[in-house]
Parts: sequence; C-alpha cells; structure tokens
Amino acid sequence: MSMTEQSASCGSPSDGFDAFSAMLSADSMSMSDDVRDYVFENSRRYHKYSEGRYHFPNDDAEQEREDMQHAMVMLLCDGKLHYAPLQNPQSVLDIGTGTGIWAIDMGDEYPEAEILGIDLSPIQPLWVPRNVQFLVDNVEEEWVQPANSLDYIHSRQMAPTIRDWPRIIAEAYKALKPGGWLEIQDLKCVVQCDDDTLREGDLCALYAKTLTQALSMLNIDYIGAVENYPRWIREAGFVNVQEVVLKAPLGTWPKDPQQAKIGLYNRNMIYDGLHGFSIKPFTHGLDWKVEEVEVFLVDIRKALLKSTAHIYLPFHSVYAQKPFEPATGVSR
Repeated sequence: MSMTEQSASCGSPSDGFDAFSAMLSADSMSMSDDVRDYVFENSRRYHKYSEGRYHFPNDDAEQEREDMQHAMVMLLCDGKLHYAPLQNPQSVLDIGTGTGIWAIDMGDEYPEAEILGIDLSPIQPLWVPRNVQFLVDNVEEEWVQPANSLDYIHSRQMAPTIRDWPRIIAEAYKALKPGGWLEIQDLKCVVQCDDDTLREGDLCALYAKTLTQALSMLNIDYIGAVENYPRWIREAGFVNVQEVVLKAPLGTWPKDPQQAKIGLYNRNMIYDGLHGFSIKPFTHGLDWKVEEVEVFLVDIRKALLKSTAHIYLPFHSVYAQKPFEPATGVSR
C-alpha cells in the first residue's frame, strides 16, 4: 500500500500502477488515517477525507443504491458503458467512481486498458480485474497528472457534487492525450412530462425542486451544470462535442416493457436514496430540522409509489475530443 492509499487490485501492486501514480491531486499525496475513517450524522455514514466536500453518504444502503443506478443507466443506454467512440484505449480515469462498478465493467470490456477510479471514499471491492485500480483522491484539488497522458476520462452523476466544473474540465483537457475523450453523464434533477398527466403541485416535481434549492445553498448548481456542460467543454478547447439526451421514466407507466423496467429501476433507486439525498442538504442547506425532513419524505415516498403521471428525468451524456492540433481560438 502506497502513501496514495491504493484501495483494491487483484494484480501485483505495481501492475498498471506506475501509469497512474501521478494521477492524484497534490492533496492526495500526503495521506493520514482520515482516508479510511468515517464520520456519522443522522444515522448515515460519510467520508472523513476532505470532510464536507460531498453531501451524500457512503454507507451500505447508499452503495446498494449506486449499483441500482448503474443497472438502470446500463438499461437506459442499451448496455453502453460510454458513448465516446473509443478505439483501443490504454488509460482511463473514472472521476467519482463510488462503488467502482463502472470502472470494473470497463476493465472487463477493455482488458488491455488500465482503469483508475478515484473517489473520496475507499468503499470499492477488494477483488477486481487486474487492470483496475482505485485510489482515494479529491478531484476538486489541483491535478498533478502529467499532461497528455490519458485516453478517456469519465464522470457520472457528479453534477450534485462539483462546485467548479470549468476548472475540472480544464484539468481534464490538460490530462488527456491529443485525440482523447472526455464524457460527462448525469440525470438532470427536473421532473418532466410530455403530456397532461403531470398535475400542478406534483410532489415528485416538488422534491426535485427542493433538492436543487438545497444544493444551491451549498454552492452547487445542479441543473445549471448539466445545462452548461457543452458550453464549458467547448470553451475549454474540446472539439467534436456531442450530446445524447435520453428519457429515464420514473415509474412503470411506459407500455414498452424495456422502458417500464427502466422506470422500475429508476423509481426504486430514487425511493431507496431519498433519505441519503436529502438529510444533509436539507439540514445544512435549508436549515430544516431532521424531523421536518423525515415528515416530508414520508409524503414523497407515497407519491413515488402511487404516481400515475407519465414523468421522467432527462439523462444527459456529453462527450468531446481533445484536438490533435493545438486550439486556434476559433469558436466551436
């Protein structure tokens, strides 16, 4: 175990590690016991390292929800782990890897690539493919990854956590090889409907608005981030910017069996995550009392299960390429 706290690897500690040992931020180079420690608040467990940067728990219940989210997204995306047109990638970075499930699947799909997942919490499994590594790091600190060293950088569902996306995107641009790809995927926290089944005062829509308001009080612009990814990515110098927007049903209302299954997974993932999504943002961002949060969530849970509205959450995947030639300053 190096000072950078390698979390898991089936292979030799040196297998593939040298290629990524410089991936860490300056903050991650000096580790202490807080890397493996946790803090507890309102019956939920949170990361200790860079305490307070991430407002959602990392306990077993949240890990199960994250894995359900991954299953839902895989169904939604027809089994695709990415939309970027990768060709034999050799070095891949997963920002905010969580349970590591995407990184592990990526390692299986690209056995010749070295996959590094970074997160504030060392919650990833011990047994993983030989080409997969996990490290504790804070992506919002300065990166010291050598320039032009990565083929692909992936981020999923990080809009509710990152405060300064242009800085993250600029760091990604520097770290990518010419021709490398960046891809950012997020569910947008806005309940939408394409017909007249969504009624005024819908509690599911109210919850989404309340959560984004709470996060905004914590200096996180959830919706603004998702909407501005393409612009920020272009401004950083990327080219071939593409955006895929899909509809993730909320509930089993779709007639299509595949879409109904996605809706079931999505509803269950959100239902299971409501307490973890809410308890810290609502008490810290909105100054709600714990009891107020709990009472509010009782009504939201009932609404999720009983809703007959044809509602969905937009899923955005934005991917773009670092140019092979230096940017000329021309707008893209």
